Amino acid sequence: MPSLPFEVKHLGLVNYESTCQSMQAYTQQRDENTPDQIWFLEHPAVFTLGYAGDPSHILNPGSIPIVKTDRGGQVTYHGPGQLIVYTLIDLKRRKIGIKQWVKHLEQSTVSLLKEFNIPASTRCNAPGVYVNDAKICSIGLRVRHGCTYHGLALNVNMDLEPFSRINPCGMSNLAMTQLADFGVPLSVHEVSERLMKYLREHLA
Repeated sequence: MPSLPFEVKHLGLVNYESTCQSMQAYTQQRDENTPDQIWFLEHPAVFTLGYAGDPSHILNPGSIPIVKTDRGGQVTYHGPGQLIVYTLIDLKRRKIGIKQWVKHLEQSTVSLLKEFNIPASTRCNAPGVYVNDAKICSIGLRVRHGCTYHGLALNVNMDLEPFSRINPCGMSNLAMTQLADFGVPLSVHEVSERLMKYLREHLA
C-alpha cells in the first residue's frame, strides 16, 4: 500500500443524519488530490438500517429513532459510549479493494483488543469482530467512485440494552459485549487514540 497522507478528526458527540450528510458531501466533492480522512466520534442513541436492510429485524425500537442509511449491512444501534470510526478513504488511489479494507478494519480492532488480552476473532461470513460468541465491533461501509465512507462501531462503555430490541446485523439472539465488560477502564477518546495506532499501520 502506498504511503499517502490522511487527516484525523475528533468530532465528539454528533448527530447521525447530519454526519452522514457531511460524509456524502465530502465523498461526492473530492477529487484525486483530496486527502483521505478518518473521523472519530460518538452518536446519540439511534438505530440505523442499511440500504438493503430488512426492517423486520427491528423488533421493539421504543422511543429510539430509526434512520435508513446508505451503508451496507442490516440494522445496528449507536449510542454514547460507543466509538464510531468513519473512514473516508480513496481505495482506488491506495490500490486496495473493499474486502481488503474491511479486513484492515477488523485486524486493527483485533490488534487493539489484544493489548488488553481480549481473545478477539473475525468471521468469514459476518463482518466485524467477536469475542467468543459475542460481537464487540460492527462494520458497515459504502463505496462511491472508488472511495469509501462509513466505517466501524466499537463498543467501549455503553448501555447495551437497546441491542436487545433488534436483531443486530440481522442475526437473531446475537449477544453483544464491550471493552468495559473486560475491565478496560478507558474512555472512548482514549480508545480512539490507541486504535489510530493500528489503523495508521495499514495506511502507512
